[in-house]
Amino acid sequence: MSFAIRVAAPGGPETLEYKEIATGKPGPGEALIRHTAIGLNFIDVYQRTGLYPVPLPYTPGGDAAGVVEEVGAGVSLKPGDRVAYVYYPPGAYAQLRVMPANRLVKLPAGISDEQAAAIMLKGITSEYLLRRTYKVSKGDTILFHAAAGGVGLIACQWAKHLGATVIGTAGSDGKIELARKHGCDHVINYKTENFVERVKEITNGEGVAVVYDSVGQATFEGSIDCLRPRGMMVSFGNASGPIPPFEPLLLSRKGSLFFTRPSLGSYIITDEEYHAAAKALFDVVESGAVKVMIGQRYALKDAGAAHRDLEARKTTGSTLLVP
Repeated sequence: MSFAIRVAAPGGPETLEYKEIATGKPGPGEALIRHTAIGLNFIDVYQRTGLYPVPLPYTPGGDAAGVVEEVGAGVSLKPGDRVAYVYYPPGAYAQLRVMPANRLVKLPAGISDEQAAAIMLKGITSEYLLRRTYKVSKGDTILFHAAAGGVGLIACQWAKHLGATVIGTAGSDGKIELARKHGCDHVINYKTENFVERVKEITNGEGVAVVYDSVGQATFEGSIDCLRPRGMMVSFGNASGPIPPFEPLLLSRKGSLFFTRPSLGSYIITDEEYHAAAKALFDVVESGAVKVMIGQRYALKDAGAAHRDLEARKTTGSTLLVP
């Protein structure tokens, strides 16, 4: 038996209940993990509210780090190995979890459990956004919304490492300073400045090669207007609500633009690409080019408070739940 957060019906943070559950034993190809740190991500909110439906009841959480406690037949991992994962269906908000062993990534010595839990979903998201959705290259100028958020702090450092000029947006003086220290060459306060006008000013009217937008409804139209001809709009989240429906002709009128709505699962379908993405992430963190900022920690039983703060934009960097 162990404790976990359970959700019986869609709703607010109050639906996150801390309960004792049966864990089970690992079968062939599986491993039992004792979590040491659990990641908090905005997709957890989308699933809790029902925006992204999941079978009910369920345990939230898509990424975590921990120690192998027990393995089933045919598993090369051993008890005591330090591992991390990003995996769906959810289930990480728990002290113990049985997992398919092929989706566990063994941690190198230079990556702590807390770092791993803070970066698995956010960091592999950054990897596919920057290296595969649009391949950021030296000389590119990019716009990254929510630059002081969990994904933003990782992605902006990584984009800078790849040679890009990075423009970020944030909503407070503290978050602006944080983004500036984590890879952004320019940071725009979207609450007090017109980010479209500022982007045009920074780029001498040219616009940016790519916009990475996890905010959604509140920034969509402006993001489109920030793109140069044949630029790419990457919509990968809905923090302010889903983007409104639009006609494809809009992309033509605005300069033959590209639009994509990627999701992490589509970029880590095979074990090979999943493990390659994790290795690329660990390499860039171990090199020092990307520094991991853990902004806040909450006890697992206080997951509701963590969700409230995340939705209220009170968090910066990565947030961890501690079992």
